[in-house]
Amino acid sequence: MGRRTVWWRAVAAVGAALCVTTAQSGPAAAADAPTPYSYAEDASTVEGASDSTGAVRLAAGKTYRSSIGPGDKLYFRLDLGAAANAYVSATAVPEAGAAVGSADGVRVSLQDADAHRCSYETARFGPTRSGHPVTAWASREVGTDEYMCQGAGVYYVVVERVGSVTGAGPGGSTGSASGSGVGSPSTDASEEWGLELGFVSEPAVTKGGQTTAPQSWNSASPDAVSGDPEPRRGGSGFATASPLAQGVWQDEVGIRAGETLFYKVPVGWGQQLHATAELGSTTEGDGYVGNAFVMSLYNPVRGLVDDRTANYGGDQRSVALDPLPPVAYENRFAPGEEVGGMRFAGWYYLALHLGAPVAARFGDEPIGLTLRVRLEGDAGAGPGYLGASEPRGVFEVTEGDREAAEDGTTGETLEGGAGGRGDGGDTGSSGEGEGSGNSSGSGDQRLAMTVVAAGGIGTGSLLVLGLLVWTVVARRRAFAATEPEGPRHGTAARGRHGASSRG
Repeated sequence: MGRRTVWWRAVAAVGAALCVTTAQSGPAAAADAPTPYSYAEDASTVEGASDSTGAVRLAAGKTYRSSIGPGDKLYFRLDLGAAANAYVSATAVPEAGAAVGSADGVRVSLQDADAHRCSYETARFGPTRSGHPVTAWASREVGTDEYMCQGAGVYYVVVERVGSVTGAGPGGSTGSASGSGVGSPSTDASEEWGLELGFVSEPAVTKGGQTTAPQSWNSASPDAVSGDPEPRRGGSGFATASPLAQGVWQDEVGIRAGETLFYKVPVGWGQQLHATAELGSTTEGDGYVGNAFVMSLYNPVRGLVDDRTANYGGDQRSVALDPLPPVAYENRFAPGEEVGGMRFAGWYYLALHLGAPVAARFGDEPIGLTLRVRLEGDAGAGPGYLGASEPRGVFEVTEGDREAAEDGTTGETLEGGAGGRGDGGDTGSSGEGEGSGNSSGSGDQRLAMTVVAAGGIGTGSLLVLGLLVWTVVARRRAFAATEPEGPRHGTAARGRHGASSRG
């Protein structure tokens, strides 16, 4: 009985696996849709509180997943020491095709226990009027303010959804909550946006360094990188950003209307980054879409450094970042984000978005995308940190990072420990990746997966399933012919078989 149970469980496992495999192949139309945002696999799921009293604690070096509704103001808690700088980011992720206005977006502020703002930033969708991931950041920096946000203690991350919100109120009536979204179209009041939260800690540095921003650097635009492009498919989130080295890179598929692709470049201390993105021409459709193509640059803590937009009328167009200073610790003392954002070595992210309105003029087929990346200068030593960052190594570039940029190896950068949970993981549960990495499944599941892998998909898999069923039936008959009649209820023999089959 026990042996027969194991075999029939194997058949069931194979059948289930084949169904899943067939479902995953999906219709061709599914593959044509823009790729949804990829959250970090190890992100813990947390719920933002409506007030500071119920705020869940976030741990440094970890990534979290949450959501935010129209008009929401969410609180999260940080426990900070007196020496390290703290950086928090929030990426708002609307559903594909969500209605957004140019002034809609997300605001992030970091506040002390007396509600003093250490810093804040607002990220909006801008003139593209196309829903896509947008990221805002805030920080607590030691030594920047004589009176506020300097001591150890409790701090709060406040994430607000800003813009115009119009929708059905209680009982079906129409109500509105107006923020700063003048000129924004109506947004469905029932829509929630996804949130990805990051928290990075930067250690103190040795004393005696510069405390003023550089006054000059080579701000001339260099010659564009030339040569035949190499293929490199973009990722669909910060965690899956495709690494790039200096060179010419062409997306293997292209970019679809409404899609956002992510790339990352390792930039060492003292190096200067230049990047240009080129949108190809198309023979499909006609017309003109203003502010259709956006390229944004984010630093290693996902702080916005610069963004540029271009119109699109079916002919090739390009956008290029303004000349940026070499990466230096003292850049943080500059007032502008384009200089101040270039304060760390590490991975810098390029996010490229093609506005959803492009589809109405030029169709849903992907449009060619080419990136030209240049790194000037030799990487030097860092500022002399007195400890380790959290996560470790986020403000450095290793030889492994450079190799990954050359060969295209992907990997997360704001990763945590097992399951992505911080110490004292609070009320957060594991993110969607929970359990997906477990390779210790039962023998029946391993058998099923082996058969599926050997048989392939579709007709071949069905033939393999039929062969397996025929084999099981034959074994069952042979076993029944040779097995002696035994007790049917409550015997030790059956108990041993039962325990074995349950594993």
